[in-house]
Amino acid sequence: MQSRTPAGRTGRPRSAAADAAILAATRASLVELGWSKLTLGDVALRAGVAKTTLYRRWAGKNELVVDAVAELFDELTLPDCGSLAADIEGVVLQFAAILDRPEARNGLMAVVAEATRDDALRERIRASIVDRQKRLVLAGRARAQARGELPPEADAGEAARTIDLIFDMVAGAVVHRTLVSAEPADEEWVHGFTRVLLSGLAAAPAPAPGPG
Repeated sequence: MQSRTPAGRTGRPRSAAADAAILAATRASLVELGWSKLTLGDVALRAGVAKTTLYRRWAGKNELVVDAVAELFDELTLPDCGSLAADIEGVVLQFAAILDRPEARNGLMAVVAEATRDDALRERIRASIVDRQKRLVLAGRARAQARGELPPEADAGEAARTIDLIFDMVAGAVVHRTLVSAEPADEEWVHGFTRVLLSGLAAAPAPAPGPG
């Protein structure tokens, strides 16, 4: 598990076992108590640590829940199913399965709502969840390019923008489908979504040539 201690903080070395217990206890509290009733005291009791241990690691409940949810999304892997379409479907089905878990659903919805009025929390969500999971898009595109399924992009800036767009389309569609519309992201839906996504990628115009 990656350490999320703020830069510059000193003190005793962190215990990976304690961190894992605290994040697991946070998720258990989310399921049993919900966001509004979850407290750091309850989490500390469940994890078998002192409440001061939590405050040394996290500024408050918002940050703790972000990291507890982020650890779930770190379980995502990019399967090698032989084609870009099958790889995408494999990741999307994993993503939907995580969002179907009460601890992920409750935690993500709560911190996103809090982040609308907390810029620092929004940045933490971006760093701990969004930016970390873009690794899947990067790896998937590189694999598809190696197979000849997608053309390479020589312009690094254009490639980065494409990565952002793909991530936003996948994450936005799955979150809306499962958490907003409360509809299942089952195999039939995922297959149709992947077909539409790949049609858009295939139809994307090439960058305009430079001057000269």
